[in-house]
Amino acid sequence: MLVKTFEAVDMSEALRKVKAELGPDAMIISSKKEKRGGILGFFSKEVVQVTAGIEMKPRQPAPNPYREAQEENVSAKEMMESSMLAPLARELKDLRERVEVLTRREAAAKAQAASQAVPAAPVVETVVPSAPADSVPKTIQKQDLEEMKKLLFKTLAAKEAGEGVTPAEKAEVLAKPAAAPADGGKGGFRGTLRVIMSELHRKGLERGAVRAVMEQVEPEAKKGGTVEALRSFLPNAFTSVIKCAGPVAFKKNSPRIVALVGPTGVGKTTTIAKLAAHYALRENHRAALITIDNFRVGAVEQLKTYSRIMGVPVEVASTPAELEAAIELHSDKELILIDTAGRSHKDNEKIEELKGFLESRFAIEIHLCLAATTRDREILEVVERFGILPISRVIFTKLDESESYGTIVNAHLRTKFPLSYFTTGQRVPEDLEIATPGRVAGLVLGEIKE
Repeated sequence: MLVKTFEAVDMSEALRKVKAELGPDAMIISSKKEKRGGILGFFSKEVVQVTAGIEMKPRQPAPNPYREAQEENVSAKEMMESSMLAPLARELKDLRERVEVLTRREAAAKAQAASQAVPAAPVVETVVPSAPADSVPKTIQKQDLEEMKKLLFKTLAAKEAGEGVTPAEKAEVLAKPAAAPADGGKGGFRGTLRVIMSELHRKGLERGAVRAVMEQVEPEAKKGGTVEALRSFLPNAFTSVIKCAGPVAFKKNSPRIVALVGPTGVGKTTTIAKLAAHYALRENHRAALITIDNFRVGAVEQLKTYSRIMGVPVEVASTPAELEAAIELHSDKELILIDTAGRSHKDNEKIEELKGFLESRFAIEIHLCLAATTRDREILEVVERFGILPISRVIFTKLDESESYGTIVNAHLRTKFPLSYFTTGQRVPEDLEIATPGRVAGLVLGEIKE
């Protein structure tokens, strides 16, 4: 962190110097008043001394085209394995079940032959796929049984050990009559599912998210749906998987209190302004703003500017007691929005401090703000660290800056927090949307941005 001390005749002048030299993201560390100059204590002048600091961003390493290409190849390989080996595992499971059926029938036939003491004719076994007896039968000679069992168990053992399956082994297994599709030859729906799975992987959905969506799609595939039919069904599948909280629900006799929390740079203050403008100006609800962000230079001024434009009162709270007093002051309002300082998800001390503010006698609904441009791993780290707060909803910001929206689905299904709002730009309040499953589906599947 870069730390500097500034002197000025008053606090306003000191803040202007801080902002001019360190920028609007600087944090005030300390401030004090001192007397300078004069003779024997007379004719001295009072000055304000402000110490401020700003976190220095680490220098980004130069791009390495070779490494990027290598990472793309690894991702492509993982995607291929995910889309090809998982269906093969299911086919091998069906095959193993059929082998077990054959083994039991063989044992039963031998027992019956021994009890009747009649010379047994060469046995021809009929494989029935795990379910109905009227399915299309497949015929296998007895001498093929042991060979098939060896191949099956060798392939299964290799897969369970994480060694994968060679193309030759895969071709050999699939060439066997017992390896026919488990749908009894009624359409090969697994190949259709593999196409959809690969497309969802390319849209940025991780394996767990793909699996959740495919559970909704599979019944349609078993009915004989084509790839195009399944694509058209995907919005319905997303609707079944994605849970949204809907807009702010107002109370009758007390204000709805909503606080926005999250890491630095996700756009909490702008999102607060959008919510205030939407409900105060468009829907004529009585609203008030409170900020506890007294660390970032210019944050209070920014919110005060919004409040003047919207005609919404704003309060500044520096302690938990001041926050409760501000809430009490505006208890006649329908909506109170609380802006908080951005906290690094790695700064546990600051998050604990934030927790002290929000643990109030008033019921505060906490929305975690996440940027859609953030990588999956970082989002999970943020959610884990901010998890000490009683988060009830998630807002995704900066959708206009993102090229892929699979992150929204991945984070939602992992955290189980319902989605509340999306922000799609800097305009207030236009670039604010209520989150819906249909909108998520449109984003992920390639809906054209307005």
